[in-house]
Amino acid sequence: MKSVTPVFYISAVVAILFIIWGIIPESVLPNGNLDNVTTIIQDYIVNQFGWFYLLAATAFLGFAIYLIFSKYGNIKLGRPNDKPEYSYMTWFAMLFSAGMGIGLVFWGAAEPLSHFHTPPYGEPLTNDAAKTAMQYSFFHWGLHPWAIYATLALALAYFKFRKQSAGLVSSILEPLFGEKAKGPLGTLVDFIVVFATIFGVATSLGFGAIQISGGISYLFGVDSTVALQLIIIAIVTVLFMLSTMTGLNRGIKYLSNTNLVLAISLMLFLLFAGPTTFIMSLFTNTFGGYIQNLPEMSFRMTPFDEENASWINGWTIFYWAWWLAWAPFVGTFIARVSRGRTIREFVLGVLLVPTIFGALWFSVFGGTAINLEYFSGIDIMSSINEVGEEVALFAVLEHIPLGAVISVIAILLISTFFITSADSATFVLGMQTTGGSLYPPQTVKFVWGIIQSGAAAVLLWQGGLAALQTASIIAAFPFTFIMILIVFSLIKALREERHAIDMKKRKRE
Repeated sequence: MKSVTPVFYISAVVAILFIIWGIIPESVLPNGNLDNVTTIIQDYIVNQFGWFYLLAATAFLGFAIYLIFSKYGNIKLGRPNDKPEYSYMTWFAMLFSAGMGIGLVFWGAAEPLSHFHTPPYGEPLTNDAAKTAMQYSFFHWGLHPWAIYATLALALAYFKFRKQSAGLVSSILEPLFGEKAKGPLGTLVDFIVVFATIFGVATSLGFGAIQISGGISYLFGVDSTVALQLIIIAIVTVLFMLSTMTGLNRGIKYLSNTNLVLAISLMLFLLFAGPTTFIMSLFTNTFGGYIQNLPEMSFRMTPFDEENASWINGWTIFYWAWWLAWAPFVGTFIARVSRGRTIREFVLGVLLVPTIFGALWFSVFGGTAINLEYFSGIDIMSSINEVGEEVALFAVLEHIPLGAVISVIAILLISTFFITSADSATFVLGMQTTGGSLYPPQTVKFVWGIIQSGAAAVLLWQGGLAALQTASIIAAFPFTFIMILIVFSLIKALREERHAIDMKKRKRE
C-alpha cells in the first residue's frame, strides 16, 4: 500500500462513516439520520440552483461542440506518434458500458412510459404526450450528459497523455493554480471526485441488484426480497473482483464487447419482433424534434408554473446533477481508454455515437411500451406502479414472442453491465487514490470493490439506497464548480500549445 495517497485514507474513512450513518435507524436519530439530512440538502440545492445546473450542462455541451470546430481539433491525446490502444468497436463498447449501459436497460421502457402518463406539459396519454415523452428521454440521455463526460475525459486524457501529468482531476488545474494544485487544494478536489464516484457507483450496484431480483421474481415467481438482492450482490462482487484482477485489457475489454453484442442483439430482436414501422417512425420523428427543440429544452425553466417546475426538478435537474456526480468515474475511465485519438475524433465519438445509440434504444423499448398501451390497451404502467420501475422491461417483453427467453437474456445483460460498471469503478478509484497510476495495485482495487459492494448491500438491507444516491448528487454541486475551472484550465493549456506549435512553424518557414 506504499503507492496510495492521503486521498485514499480520507476517502475510505469518510465512506465507512457514511455507511455507518446510513444504517442508523430513524428512531435513533429522528431528524438527523442520513436520509433526512441529505434529502433536505438536495431539495435546497435543486430548488435554489436548478438554473445553475441547466446553464452549466448546456455550457459544457457548447464547449464540446466548439472544440470539434476549433483550431485545437487536430491535437492528439498523446505523443504525435501514439496510436489508439483500442479499435473503434472496442472503444465504443467501453464508452457505452461504463457510461450508461445499466441505466439504459433500467430506464429504457420505464422513463418514456412515465413521461407518457405524466408529461412535462400538455395532456397525458395523447399523441403529443408520446412524442414529448420520447423527446425528453432523448434529452436526458443524449448530448448533454455525454458532453459533461467528454469535457472531463478530454481534459484528463490531454494532461495525462500529452503533458505526462498525473491522471488526477487536480492535475488538470495546475495551469490555473500552479503548485497549489498539488497541495491541500488538490487533495480536496480529488477527495470530492472519489466521494462522488464511491456513492454514485454503490447506488447503481444497489439498483442493479434490485432489477435483477425484480426480473427473477417476475419470470419465476420468486419473492423479490432483500435476502435475494444481497445474494445477487455477493455473487456479482465475486465475479467483478475476479474480472478486476485480470486487468483492463482482458476483463473490462472482453466484458464491454460482450455487453455491446448482447445489447445490440436484444435491441434488434425487439425492433423486428415488435412494432417495427412504428418504432422507426417514432425514432425518426422524435430525433428530429429533439434536435429542433434542443435549445429550448436546454434552458427550459417554469418560474410561473409550480407544478411544472416540480417535474423539471424531479427529472431534468435531477439527471444533470446525477450525470455530474458520475462524471469523475466515467470521465476518468473514458480518458484511460482514449490515448492516441485527436481532440476532434474524441469529442465526435463520445458525443454522437452514444447519443444516437441511446435514442434508438429508447425508441425500441420505450416505443414498444407506448405502442402496447396506446394501440393494444395493455396496461404496462400498472405493473410499474405495483412493483417498481425495475419490472418495466420485463412487463414489456412479456407481450413479445419468445418473451421469457429474451427476459433471461436481459437479466444476463444487466448482470454483465453490473460487473463491468463495478470493475471499471474499482479501476478508477484505484487510479484516483494512487496518484493517477494507470496500473493501480490489486490490493487498492480490492479495498474499493469491498467498500462499494458493502455500501450497496448494507443500505439495501436498511432501505437507505435513496439517501446514498442523494449524497452523491450533493457532491455534484461543488464538483460543478471544479468542472467550470477545468474548462478554463484546458483552454489556457490548449492556447499555449497552439501558440508554441505556430511559433515552431514560423521558425521552419
